[in-house]
Amino acid sequence: MKHDFTINPALLPALAAFACVARHASFSRAAIELGMSPSALSQSVRSLERRLGARLLHRTTRRVGLTESGERLLRETLPALARIGGALQALEESRDVPAGHLRITTPRIAVERLLLPHLPAFCALYPQVEVELEVQAALTDLVAEGFDAGIRLGESLADGMVAVPLGPPQRLVVVGAPAYLQRHPPPDTPEALAAHVCMRYRRSDGRLMPWEFTRNGQDFSVEVGGGPIFNDSGLGRRMAIAGLGLAQVFEAAAADDLAAGRLLRVLDDWQPPFPGFHLYYPSREQLAPKLRVFVDFMREANGAPP
Repeated sequence: MKHDFTINPALLPALAAFACVARHASFSRAAIELGMSPSALSQSVRSLERRLGARLLHRTTRRVGLTESGERLLRETLPALARIGGALQALEESRDVPAGHLRITTPRIAVERLLLPHLPAFCALYPQVEVELEVQAALTDLVAEGFDAGIRLGESLADGMVAVPLGPPQRLVVVGAPAYLQRHPPPDTPEALAAHVCMRYRRSDGRLMPWEFTRNGQDFSVEVGGGPIFNDSGLGRRMAIAGLGLAQVFEAAAADDLAAGRLLRVLDDWQPPFPGFHLYYPSREQLAPKLRVFVDFMREANGAPP
């Protein structure tokens, strides 16, 4: 004999209605609990009886009682209905509790400067949230790749994303080691970079990133060359420290090396600050508690405006 454990979803409300009537032994009292009219409730139970081909309730003007078929059906289905009700109640009670797996896509500099300094405190405060950080520079389709949120520069975000500022404005800097700049006169304009060895960065789409500057309020880019090509800007900075040439990196990433004198700035007047990183996600509707607390915590920890 083949067993079919599936059930028509349309039967579940009728089964719940039948169980409620059986518990109260009254259509009117059950209708009050379910928030429906006695006639609509009676029709729901009659429809269930027709679909099952069995009479489930004895109805008189004074009393409602179970038939033999009704007793059997109630005995077999009541535990399952109770489990369903318990599961729904548990979900409702836990919907405001931050918990679960939280996947974030982010570039390396944002991890190092914005997340890692505050992640231990977040994990201690919300131990039921399991944070997974995937370091990648390329823009990612959050929904298609199964991410809850991402961190990128504000200018890079796709339309329709909810974006929350995270941390201060950012700035690019061109840097070189003192030894390199002693051997090569520092450039006084971006165009003068043609005479220098420049570290280059290859994006995930295969394109080489030009170096970006601003003149008289207008942004422009310069194609540089002569140096090695990396897909990690941190490697370019390390090569600049070694004296191989110049690199354009985020000021925050080079802050320690600049302070220690391992690197020096050039072309500083050509690189004003710009809006920094944003934590972004697809929609504000029914924001999961685990993501809501992460957004609020990291925004406050990084001193971002509300």
